Amino acid sequence: MSTYNRMPDLISSASVNIEDSYEKVPHGTIYPFSPTHSRMKLFLKEVVKLSQLNEVKKVLAFLMFCTLSTFALLYWCHTTNSMALTAFSFLLIFDMLSLLTCLLSAWVQRQEPSDVYSFGYERFEVLAVFSCTMLAQLGSFFIIKESVECILFPPEVHTGRLLVGTIFGLISHLSVIYVVKNRAFNHVIDASSSSWLQEHVSDMSESLCAVVPGISKLLLPRINPFSLIGFSCALALVITHFLIDTQQYYIADPWAAIAIAIMTFGTMFPMSAYTGKILLQTTPSHILGQLDKVLREASTLDGVLEFRHEHFWTLSFGTLAGCVQVRVRRDADEQLVLAHVYNRLSNLVARLSIQIFKDDWSRASTYSSAVLGPTPFSGGTPGFSMALPTGGTPPRVASPSYDNPSFAPFSPPTYKPYPTA
Repeated sequence: MSTYNRMPDLISSASVNIEDSYEKVPHGTIYPFSPTHSRMKLFLKEVVKLSQLNEVKKVLAFLMFCTLSTFALLYWCHTTNSMALTAFSFLLIFDMLSLLTCLLSAWVQRQEPSDVYSFGYERFEVLAVFSCTMLAQLGSFFIIKESVECILFPPEVHTGRLLVGTIFGLISHLSVIYVVKNRAFNHVIDASSSSWLQEHVSDMSESLCAVVPGISKLLLPRINPFSLIGFSCALALVITHFLIDTQQYYIADPWAAIAIAIMTFGTMFPMSAYTGKILLQTTPSHILGQLDKVLREASTLDGVLEFRHEHFWTLSFGTLAGCVQVRVRRDADEQLVLAHVYNRLSNLVARLSIQIFKDDWSRASTYSSAVLGPTPFSGGTPGFSMALPTGGTPPRVASPSYDNPSFAPFSPPTYKPYPTA
């Protein structure tokens, strides 16, 4: 005898095999006695597969180079006692995180949807970009806090390696940006709004391109925000170097660090806002007009009555997902309506779920037949007629339920005759 609606016994249903326990990783249900070594073994196996690709080899090489450059720059920050150079070294730490995101993108492209992740692993890229930008902004707050302390008690800054570290950090930063192709960050740069630094530089570039039209391809419509923040940080460090070297103006170093932190925060904020909206499953604002137009066109199809509970959101970078319920006429062909609606919406929505259900007017038809039917129903009220449906059983009409006894249906009182004398 089969039983339904029973909770599975997690302990008794898990069969433990010592020979295969390090090869099989359960998905979905959490097994409390599954080994933890299998996950590390699976991770190392995926890393070995990725390392065989030429694109991943180049990313790993630049990741090693960027890591060494970051440690060298942090050591020079300690020897020079410069807070501005420390703020610039945080930009190289962000480059390391962006390279790890590039490795994640290469892994995601080779994965197939599973039972646990039915839409695939593409949202991992969005989460990685959001995490990188938020960590960069958190580092900016840390730099501002330390710089305020240095303004109150300005330390002595040694300029021996300050200019060398600036040039070395700028070369490392630009090489990571322009040599490695980062698919996730390139999409975010194109899709997100401009930062305040980009807008000001674009205004100056338009005035400059009006005088020298040949450089419009490099400066317009807007410069890469990562290269722009790199050049801006390098310029702030160069000015700090000359102020300290010539005027012994040590307080310029914490002010330059605050300026670098503010520029970093302003550059990263539009990217984190864009990826945050994707993680919240909001409908893209630039797609709303096209979706409304397509839904109006699809509602005029033969057999379609209305759309219900439609929801569309950005699944990952460049991929739109959605679900909609379609109410159709009772005599309409469900497969034909499904095909027509899918053809209209598939141009905009890549991952689309459509639920078709027919119009349910059985209650209304039952009520009308009960009022207008010619055959009297035995046991009913005189003058009330009802037509029986095709099964020989009377239709069942839902009656309201009364939970409050004060609103119970009225029943006529019973009268007893007076006793006769």
